[in-house]
Amino acid sequence: MSRPPTFTPPPGVDARRLQTARGDFATLDARPAGKAKGTVLLLPGFTGSKEDFITLLKPIADAGYRAVSVDGRGQYETPGPTHDELPYGQDELAQDVLAQADALTQAHALTQTDVLPQPDVALPQPDAVSSAPHLLGHSLGGLIARAAVLRAATLHTPAPTFASLTLMASGPAQIAPSQQARAKMLTDALGVLSMDEAWAAIQTMEPPEETDLDGYALRARWLRHSPAQLIATGKQLCVEPDRVAELAALPLPKHVISGERDDTWPIPWLDEMAERLRAHRTVIAGAEHSPNTDRPTETAAALIAFWDRIATHQ
Repeated sequence: MSRPPTFTPPPGVDARRLQTARGDFATLDARPAGKAKGTVLLLPGFTGSKEDFITLLKPIADAGYRAVSVDGRGQYETPGPTHDELPYGQDELAQDVLAQADALTQAHALTQTDVLPQPDVALPQPDAVSSAPHLLGHSLGGLIARAAVLRAATLHTPAPTFASLTLMASGPAQIAPSQQARAKMLTDALGVLSMDEAWAAIQTMEPPEETDLDGYALRARWLRHSPAQLIATGKQLCVEPDRVAELAALPLPKHVISGERDDTWPIPWLDEMAERLRAHRTVIAGAEHSPNTDRPTETAAALIAFWDRIATHQ
């Protein structure tokens, strides 16, 4: 379970609702002081939330990018059905991401013009280079991000949907066998236990780490997750097919970033995936499955360098 250092947004990071064609999503939104070089959309992992990126957002904004981390459907502060798993199918979640990207692209286009559109006037056409957001997915969020990118490739829109894709500690297919066993244990438990009862069971198996974060905040987040979302996505983690070849065929800048240790997708798996994708590869020293919380300063620097490199080659 991810453990962000705080659930309180720091100065310069605002809690906002992102309105999209598929509903509203809770976000943390950090905006640069001047004209943005671009926008970054960040998707959290299994049992996580937008706060998993809370220490990355301000550094990214300071580097000139608008940074938006989002609670997906049924995650923490974005409501979703509690008993129906169908709305949490991977394709449904991917469509949510496309709607989020579209909303951010339109918002970026509006900030590039001094004229507010009238009701009968079309929105300015977004610039393909500057407005398409960079997409980042952590762990489960990486699988959803990949699905969104692949779905976008079938839409034949005139402008690209995304400027780049970063997979953070997210591998080529299903998670490692040991983690599959843990995920199955959790999804089975959620079929018979309440969220409160499941939390108590988790604490007996996974003692809290030494951290400054109040355990109450983690429990409060857990209780606001939809059990149906956790069950559906937990199953997805155990059966995800290898779609690396499909992704590699897309002419999109790609980045695979991870810690130096990972028991969800072992590092050799991530190394091989990066080679197959012909992706930029970053390993964050001293980090494990969540470099975003383990080593946020180094992780932010690596991400910014990747996005800046894309800008200089366009």
